[in-house]
This record gives sequence, C-alpha cells and structure tokens, in this order.
Amino acid sequence: MSLRSERRLSQERLAELADPHRNTIGALERGEENVSLLAIAALAKVLHVKPADLIKTVRA
Repeated sequence: MSLRSERRLSQERLAELADPHRNTIGALERGEENVSLLAIAALAKVLHVKPADLIKTVRA
C-alpha cells in the first residue's frame, strides 16, 4: 500500500495539497516520471514523512 493510500488521499487531493498535477502523481507512482527535489519536499510535507522516506520507497 502506498503512503498516499495509507493516508486516504486521492491522487487529485494529494495534487491539490502538494501542487503537482494529478497526472504527475500517477506517473510518479508508476515510476514513469522523474521528480524534482522541490516536489519531493512538497509531497513529503503533505504525507508527513521525511523526503528521504519517499526516496527509500522508490528504491525498495
């Protein structure tokens, strides 16, 4: 289960809170798109995790 799902956030709601487009959230989750450090920081803030935690999730 993804961090987004665990927090019961839709892709649309996460995009509203963190600012990337909803399509970008989906592409990131599928590993189809690179992400900037600023986007990682914004997503981490909304998901209440450290940015490094998101990077670990991608590598796992």
